[in-house]
Amino acid sequence: MAGRKHISKQFDADLKSVRMSVLKMGGIVEEQIEHAVKALTTADQDLMEQVVANDHRVNEMEVSIDEICSQTIARRQPAAGDLRMIIMVIKIITDLERMGDEAAKIARMAQLIYADDRIHKPRFNEIRHVANIAMEMLRKSLDAFARLDVAEAAQVARQDELVDEEFRSIIRQLVTFMMEDPRNISSSIEILFAAKAIERIGDHAKNMSEYVIYLVKGKDVRHADIKEIERVAQK
Repeated sequence: MAGRKHISKQFDADLKSVRMSVLKMGGIVEEQIEHAVKALTTADQDLMEQVVANDHRVNEMEVSIDEICSQTIARRQPAAGDLRMIIMVIKIITDLERMGDEAAKIARMAQLIYADDRIHKPRFNEIRHVANIAMEMLRKSLDAFARLDVAEAAQVARQDELVDEEFRSIIRQLVTFMMEDPRNISSSIEILFAAKAIERIGDHAKNMSEYVIYLVKGKDVRHADIKEIERVAQK
């Protein structure tokens, strides 16, 4: 009996360690996104290079945490809630790694935008705004994961609709910008790719929030609309 209790305590400690690693990875991804957006909007060449160069850190953390989860499943053979937790971790780190890729993409688009001495420099007010929403979604989804807070997770899903709306607005503005002056086409397309990367970051944050709801409520809400997600979260 004492031996089984010891094993159980060690397993709990292992799960806690894995969750802390996920939060650490989330912090690195958040920093990557913040730096990428700052580099884009301030023409900071050094920061652009730093974001691209540091993408490997996110990749390495995903591989490391995934390996730990695989070993835990093989050694512990977890069941029920513990197994759901490990599966959720694997899914979350995949989304975090993809967010890291999107941050690197924003930095690369920034390098292209500032690669030559273009007469017309883009405005980034809308980009900053939608990026702030997406980063808030990431922070909330990580907090929801840390505290298993389904109410906060549902808020992230609601914010994703706002990100999508802002992205559509940016597309309309860029189309108008290109029609007014063909010299803006190249930079506008690059800005569009950066804006799309931010929109995808919001999608990945939403995915993470849905995993939290699944873990706590046992209900898969990945293809549910926002009303259904909020209904499940409130049950």
